[in-house]
Amino acid sequence: MLEIDNMKFALLLPPQLKDDGDFASNTYVDTRGFNHVRFLMIMGVTDIGVGSTAEGTAPKVEECDTTGGTYTDVTSAALADAIADDEDSLLFAIDVDLRKSHKRYMQVNAPHAGDGTVGANMAIIAILSKAEGNIPATATAMGLAELIKA
Repeated sequence: MLEIDNMKFALLLPPQLKDDGDFASNTYVDTRGFNHVRFLMIMGVTDIGVGSTAEGTAPKVEECDTTGGTYTDVTSAALADAIADDEDSLLFAIDVDLRKSHKRYMQVNAPHAGDGTVGANMAIIAILSKAEGNIPATATAMGLAELIKA
């Protein structure tokens, strides 16, 4: 079995363009059954900064025991700084070792774009790995609509 077959993917922020405000439909991932998660922030064309809550704040990961509870910051799980207006077409990632004491649900805190001419194009994917035993066996279990192996 390939290592990638032991992973699960979750779309946390659908690809979208935002100018001056919070991105819509930001959601969480359930980390149960996995020992590692990578939050992959995918930037498209942008002419304005992106951060958590405000465009000048570094994007960060937060966690909660329930889906609708109060989320708190995960220690050391933030980029070095906000994503700048000239960081088009780049990937940014934050890794969290789930073997340490963490809460079950995690998300990127309130992705927010500043006020630009065009705005910022962004998507966020969570990649869960190092399954604890129940290895995802189907495309659906991996968080995919379809999987083709050639």
